[in-house]
Amino acid sequence: DRIIQTRDCGKSFCTMAEARVEDGACTAGEPKGPVPNTGGKPVCVLVLGMAGSGKTTFVQRVNAHLHAQRTPPYVINLDPAVYEIPYPANIDIRDTVKYKEVMKQYGLGPNGGIITSLNLFATRFDQVMKFVEKRANEFKHVIMDTPGQIEVFTWSASGSIITESLASSFPTVVVYVMDIARSVSPVTFMSNMLYACSILYKTKLPFIVVMNKIDIVNHSFAVEWLTDFEAFQDALAQETSYASNLTRSLSLVLDEFYTNLRTVGVSAVTGQGMEEFLQAVDSAAQEYETQYKPEYERLKKEKESAENQEKLRQLDRLKKDMGAGEAVPMEMAAPVRPDATPSHSKAPEVMLTKDPNEDDDLDSDDLDEEMTERREEEAFKAFLESQKAHPVDKQNKS
Repeated sequence: DRIIQTRDCGKSFCTMAEARVEDGACTAGEPKGPVPNTGGKPVCVLVLGMAGSGKTTFVQRVNAHLHAQRTPPYVINLDPAVYEIPYPANIDIRDTVKYKEVMKQYGLGPNGGIITSLNLFATRFDQVMKFVEKRANEFKHVIMDTPGQIEVFTWSASGSIITESLASSFPTVVVYVMDIARSVSPVTFMSNMLYACSILYKTKLPFIVVMNKIDIVNHSFAVEWLTDFEAFQDALAQETSYASNLTRSLSLVLDEFYTNLRTVGVSAVTGQGMEEFLQAVDSAAQEYETQYKPEYERLKKEKESAENQEKLRQLDRLKKDMGAGEAVPMEMAAPVRPDATPSHSKAPEVMLTKDPNEDDDLDSDDLDEEMTERREEEAFKAFLESQKAHPVDKQNKS
């Protein structure tokens, strides 16, 4: 029953180090405040990715870049097991749910503790929505950092609740952070793309693949694999493992998936590619307004219509169970005279007549008692008469 806690750090300005990274976009000596959001609702950026892909560092870099542009984001941390975060968070799940206490109380392991903590937090996510709506005019972006175990968020009930709650109220974009340094192998690259495809079709939201760590390995080879099917097949030809055969078959299926996929190469350490990423976010938000939002509205109306039909069906069944049916007319029958001759015609089904001389207060029990009293009285009078007529016999007997 704990209430979601917030931190008033959305209005803090960029530090001197952040200002230097952003190539002089702002200086620490300029006491300028944040630029308010005048374009409507903020864009919710849901950052997902496998463990070690650099999600938290990427969120820190985006946060620093937006602070440098005087458009600070509203940051939410959804990882209950993280020891510390390198960015200021407006809402932190660790302030509401204690991860180690959940593990201890329910006897769970690390992944079970994360799932249970997210489920507990999801029961209060309506409060998070109220906080975001309250300050919607102050921010242009809402960035959400998720747990390192990607399957915990993408395939749990809490992940669906959080994603659908955001998408129903704000433009929402799913960002899949990919470790490009560990994807130089075609088999590993295909595993990442397969996971990205599953997340896309599960969330049904605008999707961006962020190829992180381009300061270590350039992402041009991955872009070529996405756009040139033959180049990826040539890279697979050099693989001799059994998994390469499966990857070759999957590449034929995912070729259509790559067609409209947004990809951006970034470096969370140096800040390279941040402008391209923000442009991709704006493009995805526009796609949400034109394609995804109408679809959500249609699905919402269909769900409400189905619920209303189900309510009417249950109401009709309740009426039948209670015996509600068609009204039955009742006809009044004519009174039968005592001297009437019995008729062989069909007797009236309902007799609602009454003798006008019948006493209303007299029922059948009263009539039986009255007849019994009369018989006893007559028998007593007869006994007295017999005693008067034979007094002598009585004396002789005595």
